[in-house]
Amino acid sequence: MKIIVGLGNPGRKYKGSRHNTGFRVVEEIARRFPVEKEESKFDAIIGHTRINGEKVLLVKPLTYMNLSGKAVGPLVNWFKVDLLDIIVAYDDMDLATGVLRIREKGGTGGHKGLASISEWLVSRDFARVRIGIGHPENIDVVGWVLGQFDPIEEKIIDEAVAKAADALETWVKDGIVKAMNEYN
Repeated sequence: MKIIVGLGNPGRKYKGSRHNTGFRVVEEIARRFPVEKEESKFDAIIGHTRINGEKVLLVKPLTYMNLSGKAVGPLVNWFKVDLLDIIVAYDDMDLATGVLRIREKGGTGGHKGLASISEWLVSRDFARVRIGIGHPENIDVVGWVLGQFDPIEEKIIDEAVAKAADALETWVKDGIVKAMNEYN
């Protein structure tokens, strides 16, 4: 079993915000691979699907970004999933809009959602897909990440979300190294 976590904030207020890019990736995978069952459990929406015969949980934490670990930690423990079988998709201000970076493990880069997951899992040894949202100039960071993409950025992000979903499909089928080699 694999777990794909998309980070974001629940509710209409945040839909389409830069900070919900991880949610968009999970939603794209759910569009491509029919969800057999959806449930609300462990402070998350969990979609059960299959990719290339592999059972995959598509997870959107409902805890708000900065407390994502509160949902992910108990879920991982309940299903007894190895850290090698978890990947987290999230927005990253340190990358230009639409740029992807896939890593086998690593630090949090100051991302509070990722830091929360690392704390709950007591490890940073899980894969991640960073999707660039660009860095604001002369605007507060909170306003930037909770703001909406402009029309040009929206087109770039749509393409990046599709590419991230492709990379995650590759990760499920062929592993992290192949996903990194093809999509970084």
